[in-house]
Amino acid sequence: MAMQRFSIKRAIPARNLLGWRRSFAQLSYKKPSVAENDRPIPKIPSFDYSPPPYTGPTAAEILQKRREYLSPSMFYFYGKPLNVVDGKMQYLFDENGRRYLDAFGGIATVCCGHCHPDVVETIVKQTNRLQHSTNLYLNAAIADFAEALASKLPGDLKVVFFTNSGTEANELAMMMARLHTGCDDIISLRNAYHGNATGTMGATAQSNWKFNVMQSGVHHALNPDPYRGVFSSDGEMYAKDVEDLIAFGTSGHVAGFVSEAIQGVGGIIELAPGYLPAVYSSIKKAGGLCIADEVQSGFARTGSHFWGFEAHGVVPDIVTMAKGVGNGIPLGAVVTTPEIAKVLTRRSYFNTFGGNPVCTAAGLAVLNVIEKEKLQENAHAVGSYLKERLTALKDKHEIIGDVRGRGLMLGVELVTDRQLKTPAKVETLHVMEQMKDMGVLIGKGGFYGNAFRITPPLCFTKEDADFLVDVMDYAMSKM
Repeated sequence: MAMQRFSIKRAIPARNLLGWRRSFAQLSYKKPSVAENDRPIPKIPSFDYSPPPYTGPTAAEILQKRREYLSPSMFYFYGKPLNVVDGKMQYLFDENGRRYLDAFGGIATVCCGHCHPDVVETIVKQTNRLQHSTNLYLNAAIADFAEALASKLPGDLKVVFFTNSGTEANELAMMMARLHTGCDDIISLRNAYHGNATGTMGATAQSNWKFNVMQSGVHHALNPDPYRGVFSSDGEMYAKDVEDLIAFGTSGHVAGFVSEAIQGVGGIIELAPGYLPAVYSSIKKAGGLCIADEVQSGFARTGSHFWGFEAHGVVPDIVTMAKGVGNGIPLGAVVTTPEIAKVLTRRSYFNTFGGNPVCTAAGLAVLNVIEKEKLQENAHAVGSYLKERLTALKDKHEIIGDVRGRGLMLGVELVTDRQLKTPAKVETLHVMEQMKDMGVLIGKGGFYGNAFRITPPLCFTKEDADFLVDVMDYAMSKM
């Protein structure tokens, strides 16, 4: 397979994680002309919006300030980072007014679309009226959103705690499980990502995201990964490992089990069929609670269901969410049952910004837009179409090892050898750069940094899907 159209000139230190922070080679490649491709470069779909002229600092000026004043741990995509200054629905615009199709959605965060008018209007209206007080006083915004959110969840999941992020939500959920059960042991999955505070870092299971600080009380089970896992798609075999962890690694009793329905940072990994029901059963027998991390897979993104866990036929004890819940507003939540919620009355639990009126008003607006514009149905229809087109692309390009996911949470893993599943890390960077040059922005993840993460706003259209696939095809055909 001829894949090396580009050359590696010299190694440079990169400020990247998961392939972004590893040292990687500076890529230089000959940009193909129309004649060389025997076909025109794909054209971005038409869109009736032009941003106002940008008069702010340039990308170079911003980058200089970022290097001088912001955390050195911050990293960015692309050899030449993009200065994004405007957004509208599924599109972003750079400092020169160039339009890009956003197939990453701010890391599965922008669900309604960038600057959706209904959400913006709600935020502005609430900000003009009351930006913040404290939830020690009464305010309709927090109560109305909690009621609407609870109505979207099954069973007795109807008590809501608001936070500011997914990390905060998962920290709170794990603490509640430990308090409710009186046990400390939490089981999570290898390859998982649940946050970057001390507790959630313990539940996270990728060395790329774990600092050398005390992380105790968490056991990491085999990842039920149908593509790279040791048991392929046999969910019940993976579930047996959780039974073994309980039997050999704990007292026989656990606080809980936490998992994503589709691993996001891990590279859009769907859990093997039959896994969650079997594991939930084992956890219940051990006295533990089941926590569903819906930070990325929730809020209609998977299309077939509103929540990712619903596709597995299970009902968790605690659900955590963030990202899409606010369409870009810093907002997270934990939803549980009245019985479990009581554990936080043993002492004083308080969150200054959790339930902020601007954030919760925005959250309710997001829910209303999802329902009014049938974005879940759109995610299912467009996502299924896009997955079919990506799967067809796999038949054409040997570098594509796997296409997976559901709705508008899709992954494409690149490998240099399909049988050995050798991660195509450098090639992934090359394709990403090429796609950006042609007007498509996608994400990247997985332990080896070789999986594309496609998580666009849920207003994505079939025309957008065609453009994305055509651009990816074009970039890969020149490798």
